[in-house]
Amino acid sequence: MAGDRRATMGNIIAQHDIEKVFTADDYSVIGIAGTAGLAVELVRLFQVELEHYEKIEGVSLSLDGKANRLASMLRGQLGLALQGLAVVPLFAGYDTARGLGRIFSYDVTGGRYEEHDFFAVGSGSAFARGSLKKLFRTGSSTEDAVRTALEALYDAADDDSATGGPDVTRGIYPVVGVVDATGARILGDSEVGPMVDQMLVSRRQPRDPAHGGGAS
Repeated sequence: MAGDRRATMGNIIAQHDIEKVFTADDYSVIGIAGTAGLAVELVRLFQVELEHYEKIEGVSLSLDGKANRLASMLRGQLGLALQGLAVVPLFAGYDTARGLGRIFSYDVTGGRYEEHDFFAVGSGSAFARGSLKKLFRTGSSTEDAVRTALEALYDAADDDSATGGPDVTRGIYPVVGVVDATGARILGDSEVGPMVDQMLVSRRQPRDPAHGGGAS
């Protein structure tokens, strides 16, 4: 899961380095879109609730249980969403019981939907999903999957003003979370930075004139 770093306030860039992807617990990650302050607060509360459940019960909540709890929390904020203060998360995790990764998307009413292969949320999601349709490959390595997510974010930033591309000058790169059988982790800039640099270099390569032309 990868998230850009831009927060906007109308036509103003309010923050260049906001974090939109977090670990929810040892085997899941959550990404946010929508009203930034409410979204970050929702994530913090979700993290605390998952930790509290594990301490009380002695075991982690199932992945379905986590997804359902997040849906319930969103439903409780419906009044704010109707006032225009909406939060739309993206939740993903490794299902230890089934031995596979799963992705869940939501709407502002708390509706929960399990996605297949990939998904994107936020104002640039249509452009990101278009990119993912072309680039996603089942069974990709972690490194290839991260590159695909970075490419999709870059494509979204190219067309959506509220999505920020990598800021090499400031050293601000997308936040990338990885979840697998070993657990959930956020990659450091030392890992993401070189991948971003490689992506930018490859995009600077001149196109082959023999394959140009056509219109769509």
